[in-house]
Amino acid sequence: MQSAGWALASLSLATLLSSLGTSIASVGLPSLMQNFGATFQSVQWVVLAYLLAITTLIVSAGRLADMFGRRPLLLGGIALFTSASVLCGLAPTLWLLIAARAVQGLGAALMMALTLAFVAETVTKDRIGSAMGLLGAMSAIGTTLGPSLGGLLIAGFGWRAIFLVNVPLGVLTFALAWQALPARNKTARLDRGTFDVVGTALLALTLAAYALAMTLGRGNFGPLNVGLLVAAGIGVF
Repeated sequence: MQSAGWALASLSLATLLSSLGTSIASVGLPSLMQNFGATFQSVQWVVLAYLLAITTLIVSAGRLADMFGRRPLLLGGIALFTSASVLCGLAPTLWLLIAARAVQGLGAALMMALTLAFVAETVTKDRIGSAMGLLGAMSAIGTTLGPSLGGLLIAGFGWRAIFLVNVPLGVLTFALAWQALPARNKTARLDRGTFDVVGTALLALTLAAYALAMTLGRGNFGPLNVGLLVAAGIGVF
């Protein structure tokens, strides 16, 4: 089953899932506010946690792929995203939901980064352009489909469905990727160098400080917001 068509299908589904995860949650924020009795400032972290996790890890995904290999890392990202989707759908509290969304974002970051890296290994050179175009189209479809699909799922099954819908798609994507993606060339050597843990953690803290500065205070920009913004600025440099 190791054909370019099936491999490209798995990469397309992975791209669709990661972009769908970004857009589908936004439409569920009013339902989450009502269900958990929370403010908008709190429930918006369901979206922010996902985006912050993606932004933090996607920078380092290439380095991790050099260390552990693209195929196992992409499979791990799909499995992580799918497992976190289950946790999101079953979360009993808002803060557990936010934590699960952050984990889901880590899986999405690996999928977003490594699907593009795999294109050259799965299709011939004359088809790379069309394959990249397909992945771009799937990303756009996931982004535009999210709000409408999310609205239908919430109306029919409740807010948990917008996360659980990822589970069967994730299982299908994992199965296709497991069967179709090419294994690492045995003559290729992995780079077992070090991973910049400090830099990645600093990036995460900087982004979190900026996000908190922009969301705390319910519209009132006070000393705490200024302090967080200064901390984020220091982290940039």
